[in-house]
Amino acid sequence: MTDAGRSDGNAALWTPPLAAAAPRDLCTDCGISRSSNPKRCGAACQFIKPDYPALETRVHGRARDAARPDEIHFGPFRRMVRASLKNPIAGAQWTGIATRMAERLLETEAVDAVATMAPHPDDRWRPVPVLVTKAEGMAHCRGMRMGYAPLLALLEPARARGYKRLAIIGIPCQVYALRALEEQFGFERLYVIGTPCSDNTTTERFHDFLALLSADPDTITYLEFRADYHVELRFSDGRVKVIPFLKLPISQLPRDFFPLTCRTCVDYTNVLADITVGYMGGQGEQWLLVRNARGEELLGLLGDDVRIAEPGNAGNRRGPVRGFLANTERAAGGLPLRRMPDFLRTIVGWLMPIVGPRGLEFARARVEMKAVETIVHLRREKPRRLRNMIPAHVWALVKPYGLAPTAEEFGRQEIHTRPDPDRV
Repeated sequence: MTDAGRSDGNAALWTPPLAAAAPRDLCTDCGISRSSNPKRCGAACQFIKPDYPALETRVHGRARDAARPDEIHFGPFRRMVRASLKNPIAGAQWTGIATRMAERLLETEAVDAVATMAPHPDDRWRPVPVLVTKAEGMAHCRGMRMGYAPLLALLEPARARGYKRLAIIGIPCQVYALRALEEQFGFERLYVIGTPCSDNTTTERFHDFLALLSADPDTITYLEFRADYHVELRFSDGRVKVIPFLKLPISQLPRDFFPLTCRTCVDYTNVLADITVGYMGGQGEQWLLVRNARGEELLGLLGDDVRIAEPGNAGNRRGPVRGFLANTERAAGGLPLRRMPDFLRTIVGWLMPIVGPRGLEFARARVEMKAVETIVHLRREKPRRLRNMIPAHVWALVKPYGLAPTAEEFGRQEIHTRPDPDRV
């Protein structure tokens, strides 16, 4: 990175020089504190006083509706599909749906630029925010990054360059702040492709995690938490290693490996995106939540190159979520996690993809796990934040597990139950 920004010699990619991040409590460095007006964080941050019903209504035309199946868990949507590209993009995290959508936006000149992440030239895992102005530039942005990434620091430089139509590929904390401030930046058209996120850490600590997974971590080129309860690793020599979730070295990580922000995030599924492109309900394919008309437009850009089907649904999430709650309460209280004997880990690891929650039930389980984790950790570390940080729908998600707000903890947001005859 230089004072003139970064382009890697590629005119299709550009990173402007970035200001230092302003010090903030519960901050994921979305980039707003690096803007010309860092005080906007107070109105933009999902970790201060979020208002999901208001923003869902502004972005999608309505808030999530408790009477509609799965909206309490996943937010407003028109339809959900399981999807994959018929011609997968080499090097993409799955088949490359988010990458291909961005390419098509640039190919059709629907946008002037795409704001997304590329790997740092010295570290494939470190995210660097870039503005991509040509479709071929998206090839440099494929795959997963791990670390804090000030994506929204690109908004003012994009406007300064005269870009009036912008697409953004972002995670939930970035997208919430974007939507809260969207009108201030004055883009004529904005497309938001969201990816789910629940846990992040620094790039340095992520390297420590990779070192626990392999004796040669520097050769790992790909990591994915799959919906079949396994983590898949790929190596530069072509090897593939698959590790059951139950055999991950989670107990060897320091207690603060995941920051409090990520342990208290209430927006796993990126509800303010036009379309969410994830994996949880995909069962080996990608899982798309088309949330509004612009999301339909994004999916339509893929044409006949995308294969879609109805998501699957099997198993029961209640037992796994209760077990997760018990372990989370122990960990938050400083007690060691309950460890299963190694011989049982092998058996249970084999059984979970067969009898555990799968498809949409797996996705519901993960959302409920994040909800109980949020409440347990906030009560332990930031109890005064519960009233403002926890939306009403999160309390509804944890109610079956015996968690309920006190009078001091419950905020003002309501769960909506309005009919919508236009749902696709």
